[in-house]
Amino acid sequence: MSGSASSDTGQENLDVGSLTPVLPVPDLTSAVAFWTSVLGVAPTFVDGERWAQFDFAGRRLALAGTDAVTEYPALMIKAHDLESARERLAEAGAAVSEPHDGPHERRFTASSPGSWELIVYSRRNG
Repeated sequence: MSGSASSDTGQENLDVGSLTPVLPVPDLTSAVAFWTSVLGVAPTFVDGERWAQFDFAGRRLALAGTDAVTEYPALMIKAHDLESARERLAEAGAAVSEPHDGPHERRFTASSPGSWELIVYSRRNG
């Protein structure tokens, strides 16, 4: 998915590493048990009651517990250049937050048309 080639619109593509659906859950432990049973795989990452991820069939599903930024499903975008992604979303008319550091990532949120929340992040160094 990564790349910055030109699209058929003539614009440079956003340099994206991945797109992941994020489901907010009120009880991460119960949600992890449910999705483990449904998917038949253990989570690949769990961070307490904050966050969990499942990798299966070449895809990722994320569950947001106490780290949820919205009560509705969202789309998480891994950007190679966080500031460029933030500028591009703002230029496109999205309401963007200031970037901040989480325990594993630097991220910001943006609201897309239809009020869908985007969580745009890059891994923190170190």
